[in-house]
Order: sequence, then C-alpha cells, then structure tokens
Amino acid sequence: MPAEARLTRGTHRWWQLVFGVVCMMLIANLQYGWTLFVQPIRQAHGWSVAEIQLAFSIFIALETWLTPAGGALVDALGPRRGPKLTVALGGLLVGIAWVINAYADSLAMLYLGAVVSGVGAGFIYATCVGNAVKWFPDRRGLAVGLTAAGFGAGAAVTVIPIKAMIAASGYQHTFLVFGIAQGAILVAVAWLLRTPDPGEALPPSPSRKLPQSLYSFTPRQMLRSPVFWLLYVMFVMVSSSGLMATAQLALIASDFGISDTALFLGASTLAVALVVDNVMNGAARPFFGWVSDQIGREPTMVIAFTIGGASYLLLGSLGANPWLFVLFAGLIFFTWGEIFSLFPSTCTDAFGPKYATVNTSLLYTAKGASALLVPFANIIKTATGSWYAVFAVAAAMNFIVVILALVVLRPLRFRQARAASEAMVEPGLNGQSEAIPGVR
Repeated sequence: MPAEARLTRGTHRWWQLVFGVVCMMLIANLQYGWTLFVQPIRQAHGWSVAEIQLAFSIFIALETWLTPAGGALVDALGPRRGPKLTVALGGLLVGIAWVINAYADSLAMLYLGAVVSGVGAGFIYATCVGNAVKWFPDRRGLAVGLTAAGFGAGAAVTVIPIKAMIAASGYQHTFLVFGIAQGAILVAVAWLLRTPDPGEALPPSPSRKLPQSLYSFTPRQMLRSPVFWLLYVMFVMVSSSGLMATAQLALIASDFGISDTALFLGASTLAVALVVDNVMNGAARPFFGWVSDQIGREPTMVIAFTIGGASYLLLGSLGANPWLFVLFAGLIFFTWGEIFSLFPSTCTDAFGPKYATVNTSLLYTAKGASALLVPFANIIKTATGSWYAVFAVAAAMNFIVVILALVVLRPLRFRQARAASEAMVEPGLNGQSEAIPGVR
C-alpha cells in the first residue's frame, strides 16, 4: 500500500478531525448560549429584547454570509498555513468580540461585538468543515457530520458554567472570562490544524454509489455549474421548511394547548420537546453523514426528507397529543439538521477537494437565504388560521427535494463527473482550466 494511502487510513487525520470538532464546540455558545445573556443585558441597561436580539441577528447573518471569505483565505494561504492562520484570526476575533460585549454600554457597541464575533465564527466554521471534507474522502459524510455536530451540540459543555457564572458574578464578568478563555484556546488549537498535502488524502476507488470528481472545480467554475445551483435550491427548501416550523415551536405548542402540560417527571411538553429536539438535531448530522457514506448521498436524501415530509404532516394532524408532538417534532429536527453534513459532502463529491473550503462555504450561504423565508410561516398561518397549512407547505418542499435528488441531481452529477474526467485527459486541460465540458 502506498505511503499516501496509509496516511489517509492512519491516526493523523482523526486528530485533525478532533481539533476541528473542538474548534466548533468553542464557537457553539456564540449562537446557542446567547439566550442566557439576553435577560441580564435587558435588566442592566433597559434595552428592549428586540433591540438586544438584533445583535444575534447580525451575528447569524455574518457567520453565514462571510464563510466564503474565510474559505477563500484558507485555500489561498495553502494547506499548511491556511487553516492555522484563518482559525487563529477567527479565535482572536471571537475573543475580542466577547470582551467588547463585556464592556458594551450602548447598543452600537453591542452590535459591534456581534459583527466581530460573526466574522470570527464564520472563518472558523468554514475552515473546520473544509478540513473535514478534504481529510476524509472515503468517510466524508461522517467526518462533516461530526464536525457540524460539534457546533450544534457544543454549547452543552458550556451552558451550565455560563449560567452559573452569570448568577454568581454577572454577565459582564462571564463575557470577559469566556471571551478570553475561548479565544486563547482557539488560537492555541489553530496551530495544530492543516489540510492534507497534495496526494496525501487519496480518494477511494471509483464507485457508482459515491461518485467523486477527480477534477477540482474553482469557485468560478462551480458557480457556472447547474449542479451547484440545484444543490443550493434544495438546501434552501429543506432548511427553510425546517426553520419555518421549528422557529415557531413554542407558539405551535401553545396553540395546540399542550405547552404547559406535564409530560415527564413534571417537565412540560414544550420543555421535553426542546431537549429531545436538540439531541435529535445533533445526532442527525453524524448519523445521516455515515449513512450517506454507505448507500450514497441521494438515496440518503430520499430517506431523510421522506421521513421529514411525513413528520410535518403528522405533527399538523396529530400534534395536539403531547407525546406525539414530542415524537414528530423530534423527527423533524432529526431529518433537517443533517443538511449541514449531507450537503457539504455532496458538494465536495461533485466539485473536488482542492477548493472545497470556499466551495462548501458558498453553498452554506443557503442557510442565510433560507432564513429570509421564515416569516412566510406566520403569513400562511394568519391567512389560513391554521398551522396545518404551514406544515403542508413544509412537507411539500421536502417531497419536492426527494424528487429532485433522484430524478435530477443524481443523473446530473454523473454526467458532470464523466465530462470532467474526460476533460482532464484532453491535451492542454488540467485542474486550473476555466472551461470544461458540462459547465456553462
């Protein structure tokens, strides 16, 4: 077995995955721990919740839309320097952001902290996902799933100490301590990261189950490919359907009259549902990533989004039962949270590993686009007077994606991979070419 092939199966790449997961866990509380600070900030300054939550919206927008800039920086700096410098910069920005929050005595300063943290988190997210898809061509779904799960579930490690510190010494001290600590750890871990050198992470043998392009598309080439825009539309449809329903979960439970119904050990239906949903959301990412490595990306999409579509309809018709509300809401989280592992894996399969960091980041901006559709849930509910119409629309979008995956995406990916392979062997064409067959 060649030395390069041995490296891809050794322990080194698993350590790279661990470092990436640690980095994602360290930025998770920027999103999932924020809710703990809102009320203390309001009490300290008298700002409205809406004014404070605008900072959160700024963070989410920049964390999503600026990931391509972080990905481009990684790829431009190269495999040895790119991940180190980009994550170190991101860690420095994250630390500075929370220090700014600690001393913010105006909304403008609070929003500045959100801008700085959004940029830093976006750089780190892009780097870690890009590293995972590059190091694990043979287990790409699992690797990206574990990395994404670090971001989705990482706050579970810090939420209790953050809450305790806020109660004991105030939110400003908590921002300061955690900002300095998480920034310092991120900068330290950054120097352990790198992407594989050319030839170090060899792709698996060609397989009809998991077709992978040997041709690495530049971002410009990818943006001219119908495959990318099909993936983008599919990502938006699944993500927006999930957000439309899950962002309203508390309101839905209240309208069903079960929000405060005691369900388990005195806990309310809504409380149990939120715990189950977060667990399912985190577990979905590595689980469906692993499944897609075994049976292929599109067949996994069919399974996940068929279950998801059915769950929306069942929640709408049977959700007034507390136990069924928890079950079907949990299945919804389980079958849309996996988009953050499945779509980056599919993107890298289709467009190659060389520019994967920026390419997967461009696809990730679909999360930001999908968030713009969330208010339509309330419009539909107001117009129809029923949440069932919202669930029906969400189910329809999932079922449409199932059809697109099998009927359009899979054959289109095969044709593109075949065209790219033929282009590589033609005289004068190589991985830097700006025009290949099948890309307009």
